[in-house]
Amino acid sequence: MSEKIDSLLQEDRRFPPSADFTANSIASPDLYERAAEDRLAFWADQARELLHWHTPFTQTLDWNNPPFARWFADGTLNVAYNCLDRHVIAGNGDRVAIHWEGEPGDTRTITYAQLTEEVKKAANALEALGIRHGDRVAIYLPMIPEAAVAMLACARIGAVHSVVFGGFSAESLRSRIEDAQAKLVITADGGWRKGKVFPLKDAVDAAVANDASHPATTVEHVLVVKRGDNDVEWVDGRDLWWHDVVAGASENHEAKPFEAENPLYILYTSGTTGKPKGILHTSGGYLTQCAFTHKYVFDLHPETDVFWCTADVGWVTGHSYVVYGPLANGATQLMYEGTPDTPHPGRWWELIEKYGVTILYTAPTAIRAFMKTGREYPQKFDLSSLRVLGSVGEPINPEAWIWYRDIIGGGKTPVVDTWWQTETGAIMVSALPGITSTKPGSTQVPIPGISVDVLDETGKRVGNGNGGLLVSTAPWPSMLRGIWGDPERFIETYWEKFDFEGSPNRRMYLAGDGARLDADGELWVLGRVDDVMNVSGHRLSTMEIESALVSHPIVAEAAVVGATDDTTGQAVVAFVILRAKQAEAQTAEEAEAILKVHVAEQIGAIARPKKIYIVTELPKTRSGKIMRRLLRDVAEGREVGDTTTLADTQVMQVITDKLK
Repeated sequence: MSEKIDSLLQEDRRFPPSADFTANSIASPDLYERAAEDRLAFWADQARELLHWHTPFTQTLDWNNPPFARWFADGTLNVAYNCLDRHVIAGNGDRVAIHWEGEPGDTRTITYAQLTEEVKKAANALEALGIRHGDRVAIYLPMIPEAAVAMLACARIGAVHSVVFGGFSAESLRSRIEDAQAKLVITADGGWRKGKVFPLKDAVDAAVANDASHPATTVEHVLVVKRGDNDVEWVDGRDLWWHDVVAGASENHEAKPFEAENPLYILYTSGTTGKPKGILHTSGGYLTQCAFTHKYVFDLHPETDVFWCTADVGWVTGHSYVVYGPLANGATQLMYEGTPDTPHPGRWWELIEKYGVTILYTAPTAIRAFMKTGREYPQKFDLSSLRVLGSVGEPINPEAWIWYRDIIGGGKTPVVDTWWQTETGAIMVSALPGITSTKPGSTQVPIPGISVDVLDETGKRVGNGNGGLLVSTAPWPSMLRGIWGDPERFIETYWEKFDFEGSPNRRMYLAGDGARLDADGELWVLGRVDDVMNVSGHRLSTMEIESALVSHPIVAEAAVVGATDDTTGQAVVAFVILRAKQAEAQTAEEAEAILKVHVAEQIGAIARPKKIYIVTELPKTRSGKIMRRLLRDVAEGREVGDTTTLADTQVMQVITDKLK
């Protein structure tokens, strides 16, 4: 991966923060200076400043048994108290915690006092159902306020939640319930998506059913929120309505403190095969880094900002930047149930105008989808309230970054491109909008207190201008504490490759992403290591070729895979969605010819795609990530593999039919 590729990664556009933004920014360069001077003291300061500790900690980090870290281990706190009660006690109970909008247009406004009361009642209800400290609770809900209430109620009583995205199949849900040995499932009758109610409880019924292959479920009760009003099957004694159990519970509940290393949640990584991989996060360190990054990466002013992270709570972004980070900071946020294009393609922009959203945090996939439909939709609405834009989930190509800044941000709003993972728990690399001159397409620099590097296969630093493997070289507060029930897999997956006796930190965390340091020493994440192709001995990143394709004005979105080739080892194959107006003006053959020449000009002849397929959709998971392995199946003429984790399982059939 160390070969230099003269591509769009040689980005020379810079956007320094405006004088007005910097003058009002909460961040200052001394954050970096303090962290560099004493990293552990820096994180101890953040933990004390941002959180309430029932018992103050005296030790910041215990790294005596790497890679099993313990942060603030002798301190105690309650995560839900930090997200709720303390804001009410401080006199902010009337501040709006959540503006919620359902896809059909129904709304709820929930203050911190109201949310605290609801979580207390839910905590009492869970305890009445026999849920105790350390028990696991599976949560399988749409994007409704009860999802956040359920998570916080678990945190309040010390139970461990395992949120499963509401679009996953019954079998995916079953595997996660079984692995965590959940005692309770919290679900809904259904939820709204694309103008229709999709059922949820049916999948739960199938997931907890006893049959020959799964003779004994650990689930004792199923707690059901009435949302879709769709008909559901009912098992008396096991199934209970949320509005019966929670509404009747007491609103008096004391938030007891737990050790900082008390498990908070298990989150299963998407797209796994075989035994699911449950990433375990604990409490004190996780909440510290969530609160810190939410505050400084987005320049949060909780008294005036309206924050909107568009992620579902079923993904780690929803955990950290819908529930725990914003609520720990006393922020006001928007939560939306439905899809961006229902009932019309401008729904998101309509919501930003309606609620005066000031900070938007979304995925490059969504941005590119909006590029496809055209700028006329956002331009129908007043987006002038926006002052910070964020990107998360996968690398963002420079042209999408520029479109985001110019069309959504009015050509002036800072864009922070963030890199982090389910495993890291919180943002690790990002610009700080009041300090950093942003660079389109680059995640740029580690946040204060975080140490990352790019190494070659032997563990040597690649240096500026070169690419390699992205690693974290020192422990961080929100780091995963293990894989649930499988410590050996945890070590083998993340820590064995760069376990050097001579290293000052002994073990280094392997992120699984390829990355590149540009001439300025700033970071470009290239995507998963297995998204790198070897063409005639040259290693090419799919992200680089996709960036070249999307930089052409006729292209809205692109996905690139390497297909087996007898001559070159692998050949570049691209799947491209044209912008709406261009799709009418260009034949597929004309577009393919134009784009092959364009890629060769942008990167070099070695990157010229062997084949470009013009398609109308790409296969994406429900978190918005492109499933390149399915496109590789198509490119190599194989039967398409498992599509159950796709947001739309029919997409691959549409693609294969079109290419016949």
